[in-house]
Amino acid sequence: MKILIIEDDLDAASYLVKAFREAGHTIDHASDGEAGLFMAAENGYDVLIVDRMLPRRDGLSVISELRRRNINTPALILSALGQVDDRVTGLRAGGDDYLPKPYSFTELLARVEVLGRRRALPEQDMIYRVGDLELDRLSHEVRRAGKEIVLQPREYRLLEYLMKNAGQVVTRTMLLENVWDYHFDPQTNVIDVHVSRLRGKIEKDFEKSLLKTIRGAGYMIKDEA
Repeated sequence: MKILIIEDDLDAASYLVKAFREAGHTIDHASDGEAGLFMAAENGYDVLIVDRMLPRRDGLSVISELRRRNINTPALILSALGQVDDRVTGLRAGGDDYLPKPYSFTELLARVEVLGRRRALPEQDMIYRVGDLELDRLSHEVRRAGKEIVLQPREYRLLEYLMKNAGQVVTRTMLLENVWDYHFDPQTNVIDVHVSRLRGKIEKDFEKSLLKTIRGAGYMIKDEA
């Protein structure tokens, strides 16, 4: 892949450039936000690795401006700010992934490779549609009848999994394993709460119901024309 690293810490950047090249990737480096924005907009990268705190223009501003220009290159944010609110802010700014510092290069490489594969998917695999509901896996935007729907990260993962399996019953066990990464039942109503919140967001002000509760089985998202 062709990767751009936007990082002002020259020691960290040098390490990443060397490590990614050893892994077989083509790497460019920008040491501030303005240079990074220019290079990202002009050079057609497969993935961006963006430090959040940068001179001249911060990392979130770089990503937001790229998205405003309809440049949807997948972007992974690196930051010492690792609280939930920080990660949510980064994703809402247009980031596709968020990795707090300190991190292992092995994990960073794996995440970047996932973003690269996602970019290589054909459009029909990047966008899920059920009726007039649309989920863009690249930009993480959700719209229904053209109206943007803002979801929390867990709500997004829940909807993404349901839409990936549209027309099929999705059990609680499937949701626990694939959305919450639990391999046991925590005996809570966490799924019901999130499904209820999600249903309220994607069905409020719309006549047709898409998200069904299948009594005794689980949930299904389906367009019943």
